[in-house]
Amino acid sequence: MFKTVKGIMLSLFVLGLVFALIACTSNKDDGSKKVVIYTNGDEEATMAMESALNDAGYDGKYILQSLGTSELGGKLLAEGDQIEANLVTMSSYFVESAQEKHSMFADLSFQTNPLEKYPPFYTPVLANTGSIFVNTEVIKQKGLTMPTSIKDLTKPEFQGLVSIPNILDSSTGWLLVQAVINQYGEEEGKAVLHDLIANSGPHLESSGSGPIKKVQAGEVAAGFGLRHQAVVAKESGLPIDYIDPIEGNFSLTESVAVVKKDDATTKLAMEMAEVIIKDARKNLITNYPVALYEGETVGANNKPAHSMKFEKPLTIELLEQHQQFFKSAK
Repeated sequence: MFKTVKGIMLSLFVLGLVFALIACTSNKDDGSKKVVIYTNGDEEATMAMESALNDAGYDGKYILQSLGTSELGGKLLAEGDQIEANLVTMSSYFVESAQEKHSMFADLSFQTNPLEKYPPFYTPVLANTGSIFVNTEVIKQKGLTMPTSIKDLTKPEFQGLVSIPNILDSSTGWLLVQAVINQYGEEEGKAVLHDLIANSGPHLESSGSGPIKKVQAGEVAAGFGLRHQAVVAKESGLPIDYIDPIEGNFSLTESVAVVKKDDATTKLAMEMAEVIIKDARKNLITNYPVALYEGETVGANNKPAHSMKFEKPLTIELLEQHQQFFKSAK
């Protein structure tokens, strides 16, 4: 009997010890869980965000994972607030569509002073603007006239000498399609796109940076892509020039949003979002020179001549419509 009671007491003691250890471990996890950040930003953007977070004392308190725009967008739309991430930086149209579908983002708890009005659950991190750019040496060698419009790139003399991004793979391609539809409408715009795609031939790129690389290498004479990349190339002494097309310079923003979760990391994620906006912007605006907040300025060479906004709100549904429009123009 004594041995039995002693055995029971020992078992209860061990069981209590196990529960205590589990509780301690659980509390430790709650206090030390890292914020998971998903981003579609490229290398320059992620470096700027990491530098700001580390300087603010958050080194070791987060895990940042880069994903392609389509992959991250798919996860947001499919998983909602069940996504692993606590914080995302992502194309604004994907953030808006995900919020409409899942109501998955918390309203930001900090104040910003953006130049434009945005929903309370996100604020822009950076913006990209589209333009034409050329290799001036190739233009001269081929005896080509300097283009002033996207439509100019459809001329027969540019056959095989143009590189553009594919909207099916790259959001940069959406800047091109918006400009064409806005200027020419769908009927004439489809004819313009058809001729442009034909002139691009094998130089229809899956990456937004593909066209500038082809132009810099002299493989083509002209391309359409991100304006700031051409500005940097020209300033570095390369034979590159940039042209703001008469169809307009359209832009896309990428924004920060905090996933609405009932765990210990949500407050920390909100703090990190504020750091990204208030501290990382000084580096982000250097690499992505578009003013988004009051007090920000960019040099004259980074101010597009024909800034435009598409007449309809940018949504996933509109992107899909424009992708189909692009496919039908081939």
